[in-house]
Amino acid sequence: MPDISTTMIIVLCVAAAAAGWIDAVVGGGGLLLLPALLLGLPNAHPATVLGTNKAVAIVGTAGAAVTYVRKAPVDVKLAVRIGLAALAGSMGGAALAGGISKDALRPMIMVVLVIVAGFVLFRPGFGTAPSTSPVSRARVLLAIALAGLGIGFYDGLIGPGTGTFLVLALTALLHLDLVAASATAKIVNCCTNAGALAMFAYQGMVLWQLAALMAVFNLAGGMIGARMALKKGSGFVRGVLLTVVGALVVKLGLEQWG
Repeated sequence: MPDISTTMIIVLCVAAAAAGWIDAVVGGGGLLLLPALLLGLPNAHPATVLGTNKAVAIVGTAGAAVTYVRKAPVDVKLAVRIGLAALAGSMGGAALAGGISKDALRPMIMVVLVIVAGFVLFRPGFGTAPSTSPVSRARVLLAIALAGLGIGFYDGLIGPGTGTFLVLALTALLHLDLVAASATAKIVNCCTNAGALAMFAYQGMVLWQLAALMAVFNLAGGMIGARMALKKGSGFVRGVLLTVVGALVVKLGLEQWG
């Protein structure tokens, strides 16, 4: 366990629980968890913070995924196919991350997020009910390419809001409701988190004791969030989605101009 105060450990555990809840409902838990770890571990190497973050997040994501799969209609095989594509995409994005200015990317991402928020806000029916017609093979391949390779690449390149982007892409491409999209996104996230964690662990960049403690709270938050999403339905998920997108726009704006 790193040398941090009991108060900070409590703060980190509360942040882990809240992040697990947010991530289970609509994605974007890293918006809370990663800054909390940066605050709690000011002297740690950035890669160690990222590795510890992945070790915590994968537990809550896996717990939420299991909860969803047991109670929601999820095409697990398709989700795994998208997840494997996302894993490959994230590796490619990570390989190029050092040569691309993130300051140049943030304004573009903010524009996309504002468009997304407007789309969801002014289309109340978006993701509230699944389509009754079967999804074509072309749409499935497009989902693997865009939601898998494309968003996976973005995750490796810059990262914030990956889970939220996955939910939106899966809803639009596969005609899922927001609950089913959140469930599918959790399986995809498990694949990408597992690959990243394996690399960080190989490099010795994970604080396992702290991660194990925080993971317990992240798991609890994730399972509670998944159950609330299943119980309250797509309208509830839509409200959380708009809140998370708004928070992401503010966060990126502060990083760019703050």
